[in-house]
Amino acid sequence: MSVHSNTQQAWESASQKHIREYNELLDEAKYARLLPIEETVLGDIVVGADVVHPMSGHGIDDVALIHLGARSVTGVDYSPTAASAAQRRADELGVDCRYVTATLPASGLIGNSTDVIYTGKGALIWVEDLEAWLAEMRRLLRPGGHLFIYEAHPLTPLWSWDRDKVEVRSDRGYFARSHVNDSFPAGEAVEYQRTFAETIMAITGAGFEILHLEEHPEPFWRPDGVDAAAWNGQVPNAFSLLARHRA
Repeated sequence: MSVHSNTQQAWESASQKHIREYNELLDEAKYARLLPIEETVLGDIVVGADVVHPMSGHGIDDVALIHLGARSVTGVDYSPTAASAAQRRADELGVDCRYVTATLPASGLIGNSTDVIYTGKGALIWVEDLEAWLAEMRRLLRPGGHLFIYEAHPLTPLWSWDRDKVEVRSDRGYFARSHVNDSFPAGEAVEYQRTFAETIMAITGAGFEILHLEEHPEPFWRPDGVDAAAWNGQVPNAFSLLARHRA
């Protein structure tokens, strides 16, 4: 089995969680909001916008985007389980979200058809070919459209979960190309690594103009029962970025 197939299978298995916890996620979606930094950066950009959310997962953020004023949201995920559960929730809530199952970068969506690409909380780490992914995102955007990213900082995989001090894991390196995920979804799923500079240069090289870029000390995900020193504000754990499609 290929690395990609193994990772996809791990995510399909992990996505069963969206069915087991369907009612809890439905209740969460009813009042879903994006993080304050996301709402601040997106601001009026998302109001009345058609949004595409690659790697949409459980779809809670899609409902939050509707609550923020988006006209419609299209989620794209390679897990049929995740996409179907998200569609069921959206239908029950009566929000204009639709979901397609596709393996990016080939989204299968019509080009020049959306105003905003939204990625949030664990997307780019699963992208093997960032240049091809960005080319597809640019193809989907209307001229002047926006790409928004809220993602784990490239340094985040290095931090240990030691409670007392910030430490770099001995089995990780900043310049490594990939590592095996050992938290969620596990199942020998492979995360892809690139430096902060590589990420930014890829985005600008794909024809985007960066309007906002900020690093954040707070992680977007904390495993239950873990309180690591790396999360106490000393080191970066996430970043937000807003870029515009240069027509």
